[in-house]
Amino acid sequence: MIVDCGIYRHGRRTDGPADFSDALEEVRAEGDSFVWIGLYEPTEEEFGLVTSEFGLHPLAVEDALNAHQRPKLEVYDDSVFMVLKPVLYDHDRDVVTTGELMLFLGDSFVVTVRHGEGSPLKEVRQRLEQDPEVLRHGPTAVLYAVSDAVVDHYTEVAAELQIDLDELEAEVFAPLGEDTRSTAARIYNFKRQVVEFRRATWPLTEPLNRLTSAGLPFVNDKSRPFFRDVSDHLTRANESVEGLDRLLSDILSAHLAQMGVQQNDDMRKISAWAAMAAVPTMIAGIYGMNFQHMPELREPWGYPVVLTLMAGLVIWLHRMFKRRGWL
Repeated sequence: MIVDCGIYRHGRRTDGPADFSDALEEVRAEGDSFVWIGLYEPTEEEFGLVTSEFGLHPLAVEDALNAHQRPKLEVYDDSVFMVLKPVLYDHDRDVVTTGELMLFLGDSFVVTVRHGEGSPLKEVRQRLEQDPEVLRHGPTAVLYAVSDAVVDHYTEVAAELQIDLDELEAEVFAPLGEDTRSTAARIYNFKRQVVEFRRATWPLTEPLNRLTSAGLPFVNDKSRPFFRDVSDHLTRANESVEGLDRLLSDILSAHLAQMGVQQNDDMRKISAWAAMAAVPTMIAGIYGMNFQHMPELREPWGYPVVLTLMAGLVIWLHRMFKRRGWL
């Protein structure tokens, strides 16, 4: 569906023809004007209307309709096609979700296609419409503003993930309880979310590097310093993601080592109690064989002596294991 369609002249939004073709022809004739069309999960029929008017490349149209694309930048004869992946983080469920945002840049037009949630387009459009000086730069200003908003949100999500990771780290290094399995599951789940986050940020490095170089059609060469700034922000976001991933791997290794130590302690305790139980069991087993010629078998004090011996050996073993830290 078409969410918004705006005609911008000299940096300000104005009224114009409702028909795409007429509007595009008019702004191209005027110069310093462009059309910005925003679509949300369009059907093939809906997008076909835009495609026929703006002459978009069929391969890019196919990518925009099917979604599930990696961040990339493609240059065609009549347009530049860029894919971004906005990111959302749900604190309650500890889940990272990614959407998709496609931009078509051409001669006096911008077409944005959004899939999923988390797109900053509405806020970007409102902010740009309040800054005519930026909008005067035409479609390139839209590409820069959208890229900058998406990458800045990467940094915010990375900071939110860091806060939750600090809480998870404190939980891991707390005294082990009965929910160690759930802790391990949380670590694995958190690592999956970081991997999902990385799929959105790392592939975007190459497209932004291309935008900082000269010679791209439909992209103003004067915008290169601005895209370099976005690229710097993306580098910081990627470093944050890399740090999160390394820290998660260290936390997981520490947690598994901690569980191994705890299991060893449990095995020592079990072995100590088994040894204390084995001594009286052995003595009772010997006297249970009912041989005639056994020590103190017919003595009246034989039974209490054997019981005392059993208790004494168990107490001695208990004290020995206690000194060695097995109990």
